[in-house]
Formats: sequence, structure tokens, C-alpha cells
Amino acid sequence: MPYGLYVSAEGAQAQARRMETIANNLANVDTPGFKRDMAVFQSRYTEAINQGTDSPGSGTINDLSGGIEVLKTMTEFTRGPLKHTGVPTDMAIDGDGFFLVQRGDQSYLTRAGNFLLTPSGSLVTQAGDPVLDPAGTPVQIEPEQPWQLTPDGSIQQAGSATPLAMVRPESLQDLVKVGDNLFFATGNTTALDPSDRHVASGHLEASGVRPTLEMMEMIETSRAFEANVQLIRNHDNLIGTLISGLLQ
Repeated sequence: MPYGLYVSAEGAQAQARRMETIANNLANVDTPGFKRDMAVFQSRYTEAINQGTDSPGSGTINDLSGGIEVLKTMTEFTRGPLKHTGVPTDMAIDGDGFFLVQRGDQSYLTRAGNFLLTPSGSLVTQAGDPVLDPAGTPVQIEPEQPWQLTPDGSIQQAGSATPLAMVRPESLQDLVKVGDNLFFATGNTTALDPSDRHVASGHLEASGVRPTLEMMEMIETSRAFEANVQLIRNHDNLIGTLISGLLQ
């Protein structure tokens, strides 16, 4: 089979993966605290080089480009703008750090502060995961008594203040998306210093997705995909013509 057919198919597959990433970004354009993903491409070696039967720079036919592949999907952690909502349970971190929530026996990080207050007084995420304090205990609020969120991210009620857990990972690259706007930290996390705790009450951090940019990338990806598919058709027609000529 012609080598170009493999390269074109690899390119079409990579662009399809990129399109899936862009589509997911656009689907979350209004999701509070969402961080956009980017598909990272990498030029791949030919199969002969991967198998160790040739080496890069040899100048042989095996040293031709092996096309591209999606190396990984990276998350862009640029902070989104803060939007005023006026809802008391909406909280936005104005700076670095993440809220800490619990799902099952594991804790997760999130920038989405669109929390809810249950009838029993539990502060939870939209998915029902409890929001934690620095001790790892779910935050409780007496729903029938007045309360407020202080600028340093503490729930103040009846003369006492319960700070929300706010942490920072050693590296943002240690964070893995697990769904529902949550991140799992594969490395260590540290609590934010009191001077770094800044939370805006009645605000939400908007999604980090820029619709115009995503639409431009979608058009670019769509055209690249179509170009690779057209090359596959051309190779198929060439093979068909060659076979027909041999059989005549």
C-alpha cells in the first residue's frame, strides 16, 4: 500500500481528535471555571525507525516523515474573568488556587464555585460533592441563620468563621481532568497562605473558552481533515487506475 496513504490516514485521525477537543471546549463555553484543552501534535518517525532498523538522519527512504500523531491533550489554566451573579453561594477565587471537594473517599480540586446549599446545610458542588474545610471536613452552614463569605474565603456565621480549603498544586501539569469540572492532583498540594486567599462572594469565574478562537480553530481543523481525506481518495484512485492498467 502506498506510504502516502498511511500518512494521510494518520493526519485525518489526528485532526479528528483535535476536532473532538475543540467541540468539548465549545460545549463548555458557559461552564463556570472550565479550563480549555488543546490537542498537542507531534511529528512521528517512520515505522522502520520506531522498530530500530533505521536511524533518524540516515538519508534513506525510511528517514521520510512518518506523519503526525496526537501526543497528548493539555489543559490551559489561564484564569477566566469574574462575573457578578449576586447569588450568595457563588464564589470565585480571585487569584491562584483551587477549592477542595470530596467525592467518595478521594478529594479533588476545582475552580468552579457555583456551589449549592442543601436543606441540611451542606455546601456542595452542582454534582452534590461536599466542599471541604482545611481539616478535610465538609463545610456546614446553618441555613436558617444569616451568614456571609469573607474576602479571605471563610464562612462567617454566629460569631465564628469556617475557612474553605484552598490549595495549590506543586505543578499545574500534575492536574488531571476527571469530569464535572474536577481535577485530580497526581502530585502534592499545599494550602494557600492567608495572604494569598482572595475569594469574591456572589461572583463566578467564567469559562476559559474563547468562542471566536475555538470557531477559527474548528474551521482550520475541518479544512485540514478534508485535505487529508481528499489525499486518501487520490491514493485510492491511483491504486485503482494502476490495477486496472495491469489487468488490461
